[in-house]
Parts: sequence; C-alpha cells; structure tokens
Amino acid sequence: MEGERGWSIEGYLNEYFDIPAKNPPSDARGRWRRAVGLVVRNRRRRFRAFSALQGHALDDAQRRKILGKVQVVINVHRAALQFIDGIKHHLTHELTEEGFCINPDELAAITGMHEDPRILKVHGGTNGISRKIKASLEDGVKETEIATRQKLYGTNEHAEKPPRSFWMFVWDALHDLTLIILVVCALVSLVVGLATEGWPKGIYDGLGIIFSILLVVLVTASSDYKQSRKFMELDHEKQKIYVLVTRDKKTKKVLIHDLVVGDILHLSIGDVVPADGLFISGYSLLIDESSLSGESEPVQVSEEKPFLHAGSKVVDGTAKMLVTAVGSRTEWGKIMGTLNEDGVDETPLQVKLNGVATIIGQIGLVFAILTFVVLLTRFLVDKGMHVGLLSWSANDMLTIVNYFAIAVTIIVVAVPEGLPLAVTLSLAFAMKKLMNDKALVRHLAACETMGSASCICTDKTGTLTTNHMIVDKIWISDVSKSVNGDRNITELKSAISGGVVEILMQGIFVNTGSEVVKGDDGKNTILGTPTEAALLEFGLTLEGDRFVEYNKLRRVRVEPFNSVKKNMSVIIQLPNGGLRSFCKGAPEIILENCDAVLNGEGNRVPLSETQKQNVLDIINSFASKALRTLCISFKDLDEISEEQTIPDNGYTLIALFGIKDPVRPGVRDAVMTCMAAGITVRMVTGDNINTAKAIAKECGILTEDGIAIEGREIHDKSSDELKELLPKIQVMARSLPMDKYKLVTSLKSMYQEVVAVTGDGTNDAPALCESDIGLAMGIAGTEVAKENADVIIMDDNFKTIVNVARWGRAVYLNIQKFVQFQLTVNIVALIVNFVSACVTGTAPLTAVQLLWVNMIMDTLGALALATEPPNDEMMKRLPVRRGDSFITKVMWRNILGQALYQLLVLGTLMFAGKRLLNIEGPTADRTINTLIFNSFVFCQVFNEINSREMDKINVFRGIFRNWIFVGILSATVIFQVLIVELLCTFANTVPLSSELWLFSIVLGSISMIISVILKCIPVENGKRDIKPRGYELIPEGPETL
Repeated sequence: MEGERGWSIEGYLNEYFDIPAKNPPSDARGRWRRAVGLVVRNRRRRFRAFSALQGHALDDAQRRKILGKVQVVINVHRAALQFIDGIKHHLTHELTEEGFCINPDELAAITGMHEDPRILKVHGGTNGISRKIKASLEDGVKETEIATRQKLYGTNEHAEKPPRSFWMFVWDALHDLTLIILVVCALVSLVVGLATEGWPKGIYDGLGIIFSILLVVLVTASSDYKQSRKFMELDHEKQKIYVLVTRDKKTKKVLIHDLVVGDILHLSIGDVVPADGLFISGYSLLIDESSLSGESEPVQVSEEKPFLHAGSKVVDGTAKMLVTAVGSRTEWGKIMGTLNEDGVDETPLQVKLNGVATIIGQIGLVFAILTFVVLLTRFLVDKGMHVGLLSWSANDMLTIVNYFAIAVTIIVVAVPEGLPLAVTLSLAFAMKKLMNDKALVRHLAACETMGSASCICTDKTGTLTTNHMIVDKIWISDVSKSVNGDRNITELKSAISGGVVEILMQGIFVNTGSEVVKGDDGKNTILGTPTEAALLEFGLTLEGDRFVEYNKLRRVRVEPFNSVKKNMSVIIQLPNGGLRSFCKGAPEIILENCDAVLNGEGNRVPLSETQKQNVLDIINSFASKALRTLCISFKDLDEISEEQTIPDNGYTLIALFGIKDPVRPGVRDAVMTCMAAGITVRMVTGDNINTAKAIAKECGILTEDGIAIEGREIHDKSSDELKELLPKIQVMARSLPMDKYKLVTSLKSMYQEVVAVTGDGTNDAPALCESDIGLAMGIAGTEVAKENADVIIMDDNFKTIVNVARWGRAVYLNIQKFVQFQLTVNIVALIVNFVSACVTGTAPLTAVQLLWVNMIMDTLGALALATEPPNDEMMKRLPVRRGDSFITKVMWRNILGQALYQLLVLGTLMFAGKRLLNIEGPTADRTINTLIFNSFVFCQVFNEINSREMDKINVFRGIFRNWIFVGILSATVIFQVLIVELLCTFANTVPLSSELWLFSIVLGSISMIISVILKCIPVENGKRDIKPRGYELIPEGPETL
C-alpha cells in the first residue's frame, strides 16, 4: 500500500520511460516498449522511426558473419592462386577503346582483403597499375576523364534503399487499429442506414465517418512524409565529406562521392579512407582496420605493404594513395550493402512522451469502456421498459453501432498517438533550421540534450577565434620584431645574418604539413592547418623565391604533428651530404630539448639558464598579448639508422613566433548569453596558459572568481581537491586529449553536469564520446572526430554552438506547450462525453466531430506548437537538470484551470443551454449540440494561442513571425465553418445563426482571460537557491505585458 500511495506520474515515467541520451542500453529500450503494452493505436507508425531492439547487435553480428565469410574466401583464394595464375579477366570493348588495360573486378581484387603482394607484383606494382588505369602518380587523372572513369569503374557510392513514397505513409496511417474499427462501424452504419432510411439519407452517418477517417489519414501521412523528407536532406548533408586529391597537376578538395579510380588521394591523421587503393608515398602511416578486420592493433602501411582499404582510419602519419576501387567494389562497400541500418535510437523526450501517451491512453480506455457500458445499459433499460428486450429492429442495431463508434472515437481522442511523434516533428524542424545556421545534427537526441547543457567545454582556436592566423611577432638571434607589414619584413632581413635566414627558411619550408598549390585561377593557395599556413605564408613573404629549392630537399624521415607530442619533426638530406633535423612545436617543449641558440652571426652558442629564462619571458610577453607561441629548432646529424627515431635533444633554438588569431566578432556576447542561461563556458586549449588567459578574458570567459590551470594539474589532484576545484576552473591550457576526457568525466560524475564538448582532432574522440553532446568542428575537424560527434559545427563558430543550445531549449519547451494543450483537450473531451452518457444517455460530440477534434489537437496542434522558433527569453532561465519533472506545476495549473473553465461552459450548455438561450423547435437538440461542438473547438483555438507561453502573459509576441502557427490556426477556423455550415449532413450539425457564432467565439476567447488570471496565481517551481555553477545570473527586467 505504501508503494501505491507514493505513486506519481513523474515517478512512473522515471521508472519505466527514462533512457540515457547516448547509447541507450537494450534493457532500458525494451523496458519502455513493454510498458507501452497494448495502449498503442498504430504500432507500425509509432515505432517506424526507431531501430529494432537488437538492431545494433544484429548489425555487429552481421558484420562478423560477413568478415568470417570474407576470411574463408581469402583462404580459398590463396589456396587456388597456383591454379588461376594464367587466367585473365576479360577486357570489355569500352575499356579497350578508352585505353584501359585492366578489368574493374580484377583491379578491385588486387586491393581486396586478401592483400596478396604476388598479384600486385604480376601487374608491375603500383607503377604498373597506374599505367594500366592511365593515371599519373604525380599529376593525377584528367578532369575530362572523370565521367568515363565513373561509367567504366563505378562511382564511389553505396547502394541505398529507395525513399519511402507518400502512399507508403498513407498505408502506415491506415494501420491504426481504432480507425480500422471505425471503418467497420461506418460500413455497418451504411448497410443498416440504407436498409432502414433508404438512399441518400441512410448513408450520411457512415460516409461522414469514412470521409473523416480519410481526412485524418491524409493529414497524418502528409505530416509524416514531410518529416521523412527533412531527415533525408539531413542524411544527404551528413554524407558531404571532402577529401584532398591531385587532378590535372592541381591539388583540390572534392566530395568523396566524386572520387574515381585513378585519383591521387592525400591522407593525414584523422582521415577515414574513402576508397580502396595503393600506397604511393608518405611518412609513418598507421592505419586502424578494426572496422573491417576486427583487429585492434594499427597496421603499418608502406611501399612494401601498400594496401589501403575503405572504412579504415588514419591513426598517424601522412600519405598519398592511388585509388583502385570505389563504391560497392570495395570491401567496405560490400559490407555496408548487406547491413540493415533502418531506424535510429529513440531520444529521451520521445520515450518520455510515449510514457505520457501510455498513461493518458490507459485512462482514456477506461473512460471509453465506461461510456459504452453506460450508454448501452441506459439503452437496454429504456428499451426493456418501453418495448421489451425481445423485440429488435435495424434502428436498434444502428444505435448500438453508433454507441460503439463513439466509444472507439473516445479512444482515438484519448490515446494521443501524435504526442511522441510531435518530438520527431519538432526535432526535424529544429535540425533543418540548424542546418541552415551551419550546425549539422548527426544524432537526433543531441538536439534536445543540448537544451539541457549546463557546461560547454570549448576549444579556443577557430571556435572562439577566427582561425585566420598570421605571424605577428618573431624573436630570432636576440632580436624581437613585429612582422605584420612589408616594411617590418625588410627591417627583419637587415637585422639578422644571411646564414640565420637560410636555416630559418629551411626549417619553415621542409618541416611543414602544408603545401602550396595552384588553383583553377592560376593563383597559389596554401593548403593545411591555419598555424602551418601562417608560418608558410611568412616564409614565402621573407624568402619566397627559395621555396622550390628547399622543398626539393629529400626528407629522410618525418614525424607529423599530433596533440600528444605537441611537436613535428623532420630529417632532411643536405646538399653537402649531411643530415639535418628540424623540430617545431610548443615553446616549452622545444626549449627543453635545446642546449644552444643561434646568435646574430648565425653561429651556434650554448644556451645558458639566463638566456633560457629570457626566452621564457619573451614567450610569456607574446602570450600575454593573446599571441599563439611556437618555436623552431634544428640539429645537424652525421647519420641515422633505420631503427633510430628522430632525436629529441641536443637542438639549437632558431626562432620564436608569435601568431595572431583574433577573437571572432560576437563571441563575448554569446558567452554572456550562456552565463545568463546558467551555462558555464570553459576554455580547453593546447596553447600556452598566458595566451589562453588573455583570450579567455577578452571573450569574457575568465572572471575574477575563476581560475586557469594547465591540463597536467587535473591529474595531480585528489578526488576531494578536484571536487572543490572544478566549479572554479574556467580555463585549462596545455591540455592533452586525456586531460579533456578527465575534465568531462569529473564534471558529469561529481556535479551531474550536462556537458557539451568541442573537438577537432582524432585524439578528441574519447572526450566527444563521453560527453553528453559532442561537437566536432566542420572546418578544422578530422573525419574521426566528426564520426564520434553528435553535432558538427560547420563554421567552427562558438555563436553557432550557443544557437544549438537555443534550439535545444526551444524543442523542450515546445513539446511542453504541446503536452499542456493536448492534456487539456483530453480531460475535457473525456469528461464531457462520459458525464453526458451517464446523465442524458447520449454523447454531445459525435464520432465525426471527435475525429476532427483529434486532428486539431494531434497532427495540427503538433505542427502549430512544436515548430515555434526560439526567443531570447529561453536563454534567461536555468537549464533543465537531470531528473527534473517534465510536466511541471505551472503546466498542471494551466491544464486544470483551462479544463475546469471549459467543463463549466460545456456543462452549462449541455444541461441548461436550451433554456438559457431560448432554443426551441424540432432541431433544438441538434442546435445545442452543434453549439457545444463549436464552443469546444473555439476554446481549443484560443487555448492553442494561450499555450504559446506557459508563464508569460503576452502570448501574441512574435506570433506573426511563425507563419506555420498562423496558417494552421486560420485553416482550423475555416474548416470549422465548413463543417458547421456546409457539411452539416455528414457531421451531424446544423447551421448556426450569427448570434450563436459570436457567442461561441466569445466563450472561446474568455479562455484567454482565464489564462491571464491563472498566470497570476503563484506556483512553487522548485527554483534553485544556489548560483548556477558559480555565476551570478543577469537580472531580468519587468515583464512586458
């Protein structure tokens, strides 16, 4: 009994309808689906968009099964090689005519999973293959041949299932069990009506129900179809991935779907290999093939082992590869073509609303049964008293059928099938708008979760700053100069010796991940990261004529930059036969590896502790001016063995750079918006702590109460120390990927924060996965980071992140508004029909009228309220915490207040309407029932307007900016006029006089006055006394009425 006394709607929802936003476990997903039980009118439509419970496990099992079969094929292939060496694949006439010397299937087999070097050797290795497919390993393929190659060797696209047509959605809508029962009732009504009342009077009731059902089905299918089209557009946008290729001697970016056999593809850390191919050249290339082979250890790819497969990931290094197979001819394409990827994981809000719909449906089912039992009992008692139970006519059967139709229609109204689907509608609308605003939502749940975000851990470079870098200052040979103009460059060249300039230029031009390419317009463009591009641009300005000379120097070994080492190294062969190693990266790391420095004459002199401290002071002075600092050094070598790595000590310091990256316009305002919304913004960057602090202060992130720490410090703290420190941390500098991961996990576990994290590198994947919302950078982000993210910020702008939070809050609030509106209609419709059945033995709202009301509150209501755009007020309230009630006390106040008013109005009309309004004559009953129906609909129309604001009195603010809301409201009123005045025969209504029309509208509009009175009633909303994450909220001004 104690458990029963403690039952509550929120408790029930939290017990059975609560799932995590990311990677929901199968048991949680199964629990809510079992809890829904049979209270679902249309399972086909309700669960259509969701993946099967065993979907992911099935896909993994399928992949393993396929890989097992592939391995069997490989073993058979190897065993049979000796028998098929002499067999050649047939060359088609088209291939021969175009000058190609290898069949597409034979070419694809060379780079298949069997990776047999003997087959490749037979074809002359990579060079031989390139000749057979008419591709230059230096210049790439010709643009004029692209269409021919796609025709003969295939396109880089996987087979996709055709999109669902509109009629398939109609078919889904027709699977609604209650609508099917109503169709049967309508057919029975038609037959009995024709038999008793003849043509055409006998068909009106049945046809009215059938036409209403068709209207409901068409409107529902149209809404679902438009949603599916929006999701299709988003899916196509997700597939727009660009890669770097060389074509016609030019390096350019192309979509992966435009890749062709023969393309020279450039790979770097974090890329996902988009096609099968052969290694041409590169450095330290490590490939993760776990998605294909299941092996967790990365594979080293080189000229000796040149096979590269689509779907694998670049863990380290850089390379160029020759594309040999695309699309369904790749091993990855074959696997993807066999997997079932229908449906997505349900979101927490969708599950929560399924719970709300279940509760309402169970209550509605009870009311429907009671209504039918009461109506039938009264009918049987009345018949028994006047005619007798042994005498039955066709009219008696028609009456019972109508009673049953009313009961079924009450179930239609009571089971809010559109409630969970309203979330999908709202999310689709928000995702479409966000895509236009440069935010691509990859996972549906992320959009709503972002609305609850209480903390954003953001990168600095490119997110808070413009990512347009230039070298602003340089320290070299004890000379510190500003270099942001031609005059300053000239002064710099005159201040240092030619030997120093030569070594500096070598270090810049050979130790770089960027490259200079010629565009279609003939102008040179620098491709690469902004930092690398800034250094290369500086070098070209200082000694651009020597770029080609230095770039031809042979690179003996290369260690590309990664976020753990925070440096990049290269060994080159000098013209005089010696070796020279260059290293550049974070100043404190490079400085620690140096024991000498170049003086003004270009001589190597020991680096004393005093000089080292002087350099550190210069680093700090650059950093305090918000400049990104970077050092470059060199070391001459005699020789290096194959086993040796590039040295990490004994270097000579060449120069220190201060790179300027201005703060983006509007970032400070966006940070202030976050503070007002109770969202803490923390900067997590790999930069020097002084640079980070300067930028953070400029952005408004670092306040007087906040602190800035370095990433390593977070690991040195005990749990208690870390718990005390976390709320104060506003900047984390010199951060490694695992530092970011530690920060995210600590915030979630210690403070139950809802954490959003930005990331752009491969090593950011753990933090992106662990966070509640992973935000990858669209411009600077690697493909691995994007794959692990929930949202891709296409313009890398912090303002866009805040906009995602704004839309997330809009989704949550819009659904709350819709639930408030729908619950009010549910309560009134159920009680009115039940009370009327008990007292009068009839139901004032007929099946056709209830179907129309159902459409107003279901599909049309969702379209109107679930598509409200966000407003500034949304970002002046605290985020919704984990575990907060979905149906708030404010909502209950509005629901019960409006329902009570509507019940009083409709009850008065039902029992005293004819007397009060002096309605007499043979049509008096139908007139009063029509008036009740009309007044009920107008109460919903005005209550729909009331629902736009749950707390604020001014419900008209911004109403004309939402054309969907205005359009649906107008259409509802117009169609209501048609039903009452023109379709009265089918809807069982009579035309109303102008006075009664005005009376109905006035009764409906009074609900707006009721709304104002209700909003003046104070409701304890559980406001939090503490400051949100240590920030003072920006005070709100007086409410505008």
